[in-house]
Formats: sequence, structure tokens, C-alpha cells
Amino acid sequence: MTTATLFILLFFSMLIGMPIALSLGLASISTILLFSDDSLASIALKLFASVSEHYTLLAIPFFILSSAFLSTGGVAKRLIDFAVAGVGHIRGGMAMASVMACMLFAAVSGSSPATVAAIGSIVIAGMVRSGYPESFAAGVITNAGTLGILIPPSIVMLVYAAATEVSAARMFMAGFIPGLLMGLILMVAIYIAARIKNLPAQPWGGFGELARTGFIASGGLMLIVIVLGSIYGGIASPTEAAAVSAIYAFLVAVYGYRDIGPLKGVPWKRPGDSWAASLLRNLVQFFWVIGKSIRDPEVRKVLMDASKVSIMLLFIIANAMLFAHVLTTERIPHHIAETIVQWGLQPWAFLVVVNLLLLAAGNFMEPSAIILIMAPILFPIATRLGIDPIHLGIIMVVNMEIGMLTPPVGLNLFVTAGITGHTIGWVIKAAAPWLALLLVFLMLITYIPQISLFLPELIDHLKGYN
Repeated sequence: MTTATLFILLFFSMLIGMPIALSLGLASISTILLFSDDSLASIALKLFASVSEHYTLLAIPFFILSSAFLSTGGVAKRLIDFAVAGVGHIRGGMAMASVMACMLFAAVSGSSPATVAAIGSIVIAGMVRSGYPESFAAGVITNAGTLGILIPPSIVMLVYAAATEVSAARMFMAGFIPGLLMGLILMVAIYIAARIKNLPAQPWGGFGELARTGFIASGGLMLIVIVLGSIYGGIASPTEAAAVSAIYAFLVAVYGYRDIGPLKGVPWKRPGDSWAASLLRNLVQFFWVIGKSIRDPEVRKVLMDASKVSIMLLFIIANAMLFAHVLTTERIPHHIAETIVQWGLQPWAFLVVVNLLLLAAGNFMEPSAIILIMAPILFPIATRLGIDPIHLGIIMVVNMEIGMLTPPVGLNLFVTAGITGHTIGWVIKAAAPWLALLLVFLMLITYIPQISLFLPELIDHLKGYN
């Protein structure tokens, strides 16, 4: 009766259009008040503790703030220039460079819609000017943007780590090779399509141009080294690395590239100034800009936008954690696990069910909410069947990638529609051929676990854990 009430209230609330966070909270609180001895005060305490007790979740606002600064500044354009200098001379190279730029931006943002918005707003128009069909360009970017939640650092991975209490650092390690593999699959498919469609190639600028654009883009590229290097090297936890990334992204956007903030448009070196004078002036500007930026309207807008997204996501997480608390208290995942084990369901068959369930959920719900609802249910079953929790996490993340591309709640579809000015139907049609690649990739990730587990196990071995 308790289980039926919980899920009936949840799905009924969602069907009548109630926001997912409120649906989770209403179903959980109603179930507790009807079938539990807990008081309203204990529910409030649990809502607070669900967020405050999970240290990993503190990384989410920092990564969102970091992504906001990098998306607002010119980091995306500089990464695109670097990618074009590297692979633009290959047939279809502009599209391949777009995928590479998405991979690089994913490694500094952790968000799929942010990756599509930052990269797509520049490269879709650029590809069309270079002779690419607009539908081809839109389809590539819509799909490549999903790498934002697969290549670490990933906000969705942090949510999974908090929901299941697995290591966020190991989740990041597990997503690295699959992210590179997915990018490579897309680039190979682009090359084949480019040969068939006779798409153009950019002139080769030489290694000098590659070095020049790489140096200019180094401000953004260094964030990848700082965040992932500190996590994989054991120097910092994901939360500590996220805090550093937010500060670094602020300095790169406001002081380094000077795309926003009080120094916007101010050159590093004025004509006629000596290097010593320029160095002294920029040193003074460094300390001046930190205090001045707080009152700058552009910087304040970035902070406000990042705060809104963080509050929205953490509110969903708090209510989902309360939902998970009810599930755990009523031992619902345990009973489901016992039933499935008694059925004798094989691990491969269970993974088929998992994929079908997550693909269906991805059509109607936001990725973080799906993870927070499904992970507490699927996690104990997977462990009973001998499926590695990290492997299960990557499977769930890849399913969430596909959910970003499926209507009616595919966030990437809406972002691309906003960039191109076309309808959602047009974007779905443009993205559909590339979506087939993601489905093939999902099968590889599901049934070849070493793609996900190789790097975490290797690093554990090198650290002497095995």
C-alpha cells in the first residue's frame, strides 16, 4: 500500500503538469504523513540534511558557476579556433572540429545544454557559411553537445555519486575513455558522410597556426589540466577541484581574456608602453578588477544566472533525496532486488530492462531527476547481480545523453532550435541520423564494461590498491 501510494502520487502529479521537484516532494511527504510516525519537523530536517550531508553535491554550484563564466566569455570561440587549426584541413574538418570543440568545452563545463549553446551558437553559422547543409551542422552539434555530461567533470555523474555514494572521482575516471570513444565515433561518421556528400575542407594553416591558436586557447585548456589533473592525481577532491575551477574561470573570463567585466576591451599592452610598464599596470589591474567586478553588471548577471540554475537543481536534488529516503525506509529497492534474483534474471537481460526503462524516462524527465529516482532502485539490484556500480553509472549517463535528444523534453533540441530559429520538428529530423550512433554506442558501453572500468582499475592498480 505504501509503495503504491508513493508511485501513484508521483506519476499523477507529473501527469497534471506539476514540476518534477514538487511532484517528488509531494509524493514523499504525503507517504510519510500517511504511513510513517515521522513529524513535519523531521521531514524539514531530512530535506536540509539530504543536501548538506552530501559533500559531493557542493561541487555542483561551483561547476555551474565555472560553466557560466566560460560560456559568457570567449573561451568557446578560442577552443573552436584551436580545433579548426588541428583538423579543419580534413574533408568535413569543420564539423569534426566542432565535435572536438564540444569535447574540449565538455571538459570545462560539465553541462550538455551549455556545450550546445556555447559551441553551436558559433559553429553552426560558420559551417553554413563554409558550404555545409544547415541540417547537417545542427544534427552534429546537437549530438556532440551530449558529451557535456559524459566527459568529466559531469554534473550528472556528481548526482549519481551522491545518490549511490560511489566515488565521484572514479565516476569521472570511468567517463573519460567512453567520452573520447564517442567523440571519435562521431568524427569517423562525419568523415564518411563528408566523402559521400563532398563537403568542403579548410586550408591547412601549418603547425605555426596550430601552436598560435593553442596558445590563445590555453586559458581554457588549462582548466582541464587543473580540474582533472588534481582529481586523478589525488591532490584534490571533486568538490575542491570544482571550487578552484570557479575561481579560475572567473579570472580567465574577466582578467585573462577580458571578454566581460570592468576590463572588457582593455588591451594587455598599450602601443608605446614598455613591457615593464605593461607588467606593472596589469598587476595593479589584477587587484583592482577583483573588487570592481562585484559591481559590474555583466559579472553580476553571470552570478545571478548560475545561482538560479544551482538553486533549481539543488531543490530537485533535495526532494529526490527525500523520495530516496522513503524508498530506503520502506525497503522497496531491497524487495525489488529479491524478486528479480528469485526470477533468475541474468545480468545481460537486466541491463536490457535498465536501458529500456531509462530511454523511456528520458523522454519525459530531466537527467538529474531520473538519476535520483532510478539509481536507488537499480543500484541494489545491479550489485546483487554482480554488475559494477561504476559501470551502471556510465550506462545511466549514456542513457541520459540520449534523453537530451528525444522529445518532448530533450533539452539539446530546444537549445539548437533557439540557435537556428527552426522548429523542434526540424531539429529532431536533423539529429535523428546521428542519434542512431548514440544507440550503437550505448550497446557497446552496456556489454563491454572494460570501456568504462579500464581507467579506474588502472589508476587503482598504479596507486597500489590492488
